[in-house]
Amino acid sequence: MVTRLEPGDSAPMFTLLDQSGVEQSIPSGHKTILFFYPAAFTPGCTGEVCDFRDRTDRLAAAGYQLFGISPDSVKKLAEFGTEYDLPYPLLSDQDHAVADSYGAWGVKKNYGKEYVGLIRSTLVVDEDGLVQHVWYNVKATGHAERVTNEVLG
Repeated sequence: MVTRLEPGDSAPMFTLLDQSGVEQSIPSGHKTILFFYPAAFTPGCTGEVCDFRDRTDRLAAAGYQLFGISPDSVKKLAEFGTEYDLPYPLLSDQDHAVADSYGAWGVKKNYGKEYVGLIRSTLVVDEDGLVQHVWYNVKATGHAERVTNEVLG
């Protein structure tokens, strides 16, 4: 059973490598948006990361740091980030430990079949490390816009 986080919960701390091989963690004292996506270079995930890319300046102006997290390798994330000119860190969670701790790994359905994998999810963490907003099992299309509208009011 997947334990999902709720607003008010403490966000699990982590350190993961980004697409440049640099260790990244949730920055203390900053508002952070973590979005979990299943796989680089797939149509839905590509659309989602580009939608967040197109909103990065607005989110950064409001004080938000953005991280995309997937089970892809650092090498694949480097290629993905370069191909789509992504201005924010893409984090490699190959053992899915971080996704699991955030409730973004578990049983999901696709075309009527059940399997275990990454559940497309987004969480917003405040300056004190508390979860402010959560979205689980979301559709890629239009999700970045919904998140942006919610956090920017």
